[in-house]
Amino acid sequence: MRILIVEDEKVAARGLQRMVESILGKEIEWIGWEASLDASKSALAGSPVDILFLDLNLNGENGFELLQWAAAGSFNTIIVSANEDQALRAFEYGVLDFVPKPVSEERLKKAISRVKDADYSGKRAKYLPIRKPKGIVLIQLEEVSYFRGDGNYVEIKLKTGVSEYHRQTLESLAKVLPLQFSRIHRSYIVDKRDVHCVISHGGGMYDVELAGGAKLPLSRIHYKDFKDVIFG
Repeated sequence: MRILIVEDEKVAARGLQRMVESILGKEIEWIGWEASLDASKSALAGSPVDILFLDLNLNGENGFELLQWAAAGSFNTIIVSANEDQALRAFEYGVLDFVPKPVSEERLKKAISRVKDADYSGKRAKYLPIRKPKGIVLIQLEEVSYFRGDGNYVEIKLKTGVSEYHRQTLESLAKVLPLQFSRIHRSYIVDKRDVHCVISHGGGMYDVELAGGAKLPLSRIHYKDFKDVIFG
């Protein structure tokens, strides 16, 4: 693997590098460190990397600028930052994980394992961050049945029947969801694989019935495309 660490504090960068080397060992082909946005952009433009470890505060520079610039890259990005309040925003860019400072090797190992397990389509996410009283918790999107938009919040209905809530609009969430998720209504996005059937009530009124029995509205504007996707 080729790895780039973007961190303005030399001691923190060295500590992170030691932990990464301890976890990956001989799997590392090259590992580098940059402390500024311009140097990081040059490094990413000059050589391909597999993992980018990025701090969001680079000596007064905003790490989101690099995140925006690198959004089309083929590498996976792991945020390493003390700014946990920025985690939800970071995930909108399709980052793989958010590791809070101070970094523990155990937590870093989990983040790197997600790189190895990642199955992406472009920059699509595999996990979704949920803010809990004790910090950020990642939900696997494989566990999600559907999303229901409610203003600036989204209800996340898990296949277990449990609901979680995410402070984000359905529109912004749709940009990073994997391709198995499909919009069926202005307020709903479902996992297509969880759909049991499409029900017609006549008069252009439709529902989608999920494997667990839930019935959700299917709007006419989405009916044809969604029906084609499900039934070919």
